[in-house]
This record gives sequence, C-alpha cells and structure tokens, in this order.
Amino acid sequence: MKKVSIILCLLVINMILNAQDRLTGKAFTTRSEVIARHGMACTSQPLATQVALDILKAGGNAIDAAIAANAVLGLVEPTGNGIGGDLFAIVWDAETQQLYGLNGSGRSPRSLTLDYFKENGYEEIPAYGPLPVSVPGCVDGWFELHGRFGSMEMEKILQPAIDYATEGFPVTELIAYYWAGGAKALSRFPNVAEVYMPGGHAPEKGDVFKNPYLAGTLEKISKGGRDAFYKGEIAQTISAFMAEQGGFLSYDDLATHSSEWVEPLSTNYRGYDVWELPPNGQGIAALQILNIMEGYDLASMGFGSTDYIHHFVEAKKLAFEDRAKYYADPAFNDLPVNDLISKNYADERRALINPKRASRTLDAGELEQGNTIYLTVADEKGNMVSLIQSNYRGLGSGMCPPGLGFILQDRGELFSLEEGHSNVYEPRKRPFHTIIPAFITKEGKPWMSFGVMGGSMQAQGHAQIVINMIDFGMNLQEAGDAPRIRHVGSSQPTGQKMSDGGIINLESGISYENIRELAKRGHSVQYSVGGYGGYQAILWDEEKGVYFGASESRKDGQAAGY
Repeated sequence: MKKVSIILCLLVINMILNAQDRLTGKAFTTRSEVIARHGMACTSQPLATQVALDILKAGGNAIDAAIAANAVLGLVEPTGNGIGGDLFAIVWDAETQQLYGLNGSGRSPRSLTLDYFKENGYEEIPAYGPLPVSVPGCVDGWFELHGRFGSMEMEKILQPAIDYATEGFPVTELIAYYWAGGAKALSRFPNVAEVYMPGGHAPEKGDVFKNPYLAGTLEKISKGGRDAFYKGEIAQTISAFMAEQGGFLSYDDLATHSSEWVEPLSTNYRGYDVWELPPNGQGIAALQILNIMEGYDLASMGFGSTDYIHHFVEAKKLAFEDRAKYYADPAFNDLPVNDLISKNYADERRALINPKRASRTLDAGELEQGNTIYLTVADEKGNMVSLIQSNYRGLGSGMCPPGLGFILQDRGELFSLEEGHSNVYEPRKRPFHTIIPAFITKEGKPWMSFGVMGGSMQAQGHAQIVINMIDFGMNLQEAGDAPRIRHVGSSQPTGQKMSDGGIINLESGISYENIRELAKRGHSVQYSVGGYGGYQAILWDEEKGVYFGASESRKDGQAAGY
C-alpha cells in the first residue's frame, strides 16, 4: 500500500511538472496566432472583427473594412472611441508599394484663447465639460481614407454599424466594466444618461444595447458624406449645444476642419524599418526608445531580466523628456524631429544611462534648431491598414449633443497653459496626442501592422512589441501577451515635471528576484492591474503567402481571417 502511495505521489508530481510545459508559446499565458490567406482583421471587439471580414468577403478592400470596423467600434466600445473623437492611420498601398500616413486630429476652437484660461484662474485645462473639446476628426478621416483608397460605397460600409445601433448588440464583459464607471462619472452632463444609461444604469455584460440616435447620425453621414457631419444639421446641433454649455466649439470650427496626409517617419532597428507618424502624436518616442535600446545586447540580457527592464525604463525616461518638451503641432513649431530620431542623438542620450542606478531627474536633450481602440486589417491584394481612434478619457468630455448619440472628445485637456511651451494652448491648434498607429517594413516590403492602446503606454508598448519579436524571438501573439513594463511619472506635454524617478508598474510574470534587484538599483516598483493597453497586429509572411493575426486578453478583442 505504501509503495502504491509513493507511485501515485510521483505520478502527481510528474503531472504537475509536465503541466508547466506548453506545447506552443512561452511560460506566460498565450495562445496560437490566427493564420489565413485571403484577409485578416484584428480589432478590440469580435463584432467589429466580423464586420470587417464581411466587408472583405463582399468585395471591399482593407480600407473599406477598417472604416466599417471603426464605425461599429464607436457603437459597441464607446468607452474607447467614437465619431466624437480623432483618428490616425498608416496605410500600405499594394498598388504603389508605399506607406501613407493620415493625421485625422482636430484643432482647438478659434474663439477660445490662452487669455481666457488665465483670466479665469485655470492652472490646467479641465478634463471634462466644454473647455477641453476640440474638433472631432474621425469622420473626415474616414472620408479621406475612403477617397484615396476605398473601393466600396460608403453607404454599404456604414450599414453594419447602423444595423447594430438600430437592432442592438450584447455588451461584452470588459467594455461593460469601463462603461459603468464612465457613464456614472459623466451622468451629470446633459443627455449622457439618456443615451448611455437606459433604465437608469449602464448596460451590464450580455445586456442588449441600442443607440437609435447614433443610427440616425450614421445614416445621415452615409448618405450625405463628410459634409453632413461638418457642415449640415449635425454641425449646427453640435455648435448650438456647445454654446448652451458655455463652450467655444462652433459651426465655423467644424466647417473649416480638414485632415492632413503626412509622411511616416522611421528608424531602422536591427534590419527592420519601424514606422510611426510625426507629431502632434507621440509616435517618434517609440523610435527614440528603440534607437537607444539598439546599443545593447538585449537578447543576452533576456526577457524580464533586471538588466533589460532597467535599461528599457531609463531609455523611456530619456525619450519622454524630449516628448514633454518638443512634441506638439508642427504647424505652430519648428520641431527638430529628424534630430530626435537620429542614431547620433541616440548615442548621446544612451551615454546618460547608468547601468547600475536609476535616474531621479532628467532633462530633455538640447538640440539645434484612460482608453482608445486600435484595429488593423489586411486584404487579398496586399493592402494593410494600421488605424487608431479615440475619444480620450474613455467616453470623452461628457458633452453629448442632443439626438446625435455620441460624446465629444476632450483631447484639448492635453494642451499646456505654460507660455512659451511648444504645446501651449493656441486657437486652431492640434493638441499633443497619445494615439499612434505603427507599421514595420523589411527591405522595402510590408511585414507588420500593429498598435498598442493606452495613453502614455502606447509608445512604451510599441517599443516592447518590436523588442519582443526581434530581440527575444517571440511570435506575433506572444509579443503581445508577454508581461509588460509601464513606467509612469515622466514629464508631460502639459508642463508637469518628472519627480523622484517615477514608478515602474509591472504585470505578473516578472520574478520577485528581478523586482528586488530593480529596487536595489533605485527603482520604485509596483504591481498594477493597469493600464497596460490592448494590442492587435497582422504580420505578412511573403514566403508562405499567409497573414498571421493576433489580439490579446487585456481587451475583448478578436483576430480572425479567411
């Protein structure tokens, strides 16, 4: 009997040990990539992913499918995006074999001045209400993308979102969680509860939610084009409502809005060209981090090691000091962008890193001169779209114009009120932006379209995804699932300064031994449940002729192909 017990114990121990091994993937929780030949869509909500695939199967291209998915996400995930917000995109066009960048961000009201804030005693722009509202650029962004690359009629592209808004959809778990907090916080503003709290409360997981007001708005846009939003009845409603609320966004601000096609910027990281959009976004911070990190042998350090985390955080601190000083609307500033992303400048900044000690305070270099959604779609012809869209602070400003079914963004909160700052508030200026799409090419050919959501996490996340794949050999899914590093407390484009070195937030999966060693080097380390962003990506394998897709468990997302 004793011998049988010993054998059973050994079998149990063997089972436990074997259970720690994974057939595929790393020690952290992950799953296989999605692989398909003809098309791939990766979004933060399964219904939007399925709509994108439906558009592709009906003959639309990746651009059409991305717009359709974004329209659906504005309905099913209002906690991250909507037509009251802004949009940025990078497009790989298969016909011209080139990348194109679109800045679809809106500008501040013409009639609101810096003097207004100073005369009324504001030390910073408030997070909610009428003052942080800037022109919503999303709808114009859709039509710019469609006008240049689209192939399907806009009425067909927007119809799935209209149908879901009319018939209703079941709310998913994570979105319901954020919805409950966001709607409660904004319920003091007019019309928010009517639209987003049917029956007096936010919808719970599995509840079927309808938004007939948004259905009507999208119907007008689908038939009347972008002018229906910026010059028609919708614009008049927005303008009148903002005036009633003591705001400054006017019909003229909307009518004169336009997106801007921009040249994506890149750095070569170990043979791969990583592409971001120029400011007013924070994309080049990812390039600056990568340039600094390229000077180290990260593969030998190992993922999750003390050395890797220490050097990554120090590189992030340096890049974000430059972000705080220089990143702003280039229409109002002569920005030293090429200097900031140069290899020589990275060498200078890298020399400031002490490999054994965390920095407490840093300065920007001296140069001559919430929530969000991210989605990516690829089609059979080889077109790929990297698109990000957001309200800022979840549901946005709380300014919900009557009868339209959406809330206006509060991106204007990110302006500085410090005179002389690159990002100081000025009329008709685009605020500093956190939302950034990304793309990677190799030897001039498309390789990967990807993005990471989540405020200041985004540039840090982009760099970590690239390093995970190129230095640590992870696959597309693993690169997103791997435990993330999030440093908080760097100086901000609003004028706030870093104090005492900031804090490293770490997801579970980093060993206590490494955390202890980080503390010895002077880092303040905390576990945190968020936010580490969400991630979607598509990789094109030219040799096999297939797309790989990835989404991850931090969001309710789905990668799917056919």
